[in-house]
Amino acid sequence: MKRGAIFDMDGLLFDTETVYQTAWTVVADDFGVPRKKALGTACCGTCGDLTLRIINEFHPTVDARAYMEHVLAYVAEEAARHLRVMPGAREILAYFRAEGVRISTASSSTTVQIEKNLTQSGLRDYFDVVVGGDHVAHGKPAPDIFLLAAERIGVLPADCYVFEDGYNGLRGAAAAGCSPVMIPDTLPATEEMRALCTGIYPTLDDALDALQDGRL
Repeated sequence: MKRGAIFDMDGLLFDTETVYQTAWTVVADDFGVPRKKALGTACCGTCGDLTLRIINEFHPTVDARAYMEHVLAYVAEEAARHLRVMPGAREILAYFRAEGVRISTASSSTTVQIEKNLTQSGLRDYFDVVVGGDHVAHGKPAPDIFLLAAERIGVLPADCYVFEDGYNGLRGAAAAGCSPVMIPDTLPATEEMRALCTGIYPTLDDALDALQDGRL
């Protein structure tokens, strides 16, 4: 078993990716532009300037930063009302903690939002380090956030699992030299993902079973 475990947040630890997908679509109403469902898929797992560029591609006439801020506010409000922990999240974190594995986040969300969600859900104490999208200049699919997370937990990237649900995150994890593990949420596994990933499992419960059986 590897010495480090790095976790995405939205759609992986919490059932918030579906909220993001809704937000990217319905926030268009605030700006008087047509709803475009594909925007959510394109923005999945991104942050910073890349997200702004994608928004501008879909909605050239809007203020991209304002649009993104409306989306973040929508998701934060929904999470404050109801934040559902994904099946198996608590169990796999407890397993890694008991085995002495170092644990970090690597989420495109802001550090403030990650801390808030982890504290609200009671998961914060499982994490040695919290790394958010605001810690790196280049977000996923760049490898930067995974390299930083590995550095901060003191484990080489090659000795780290990365648990992700999004294509951009899995691409970034592979580029960092980590072992990507896909837990599909809103995006299905593809041939590209099967080629990139160390394993693909329906839930974190299934990934935990693989760890305990020595298959992961």
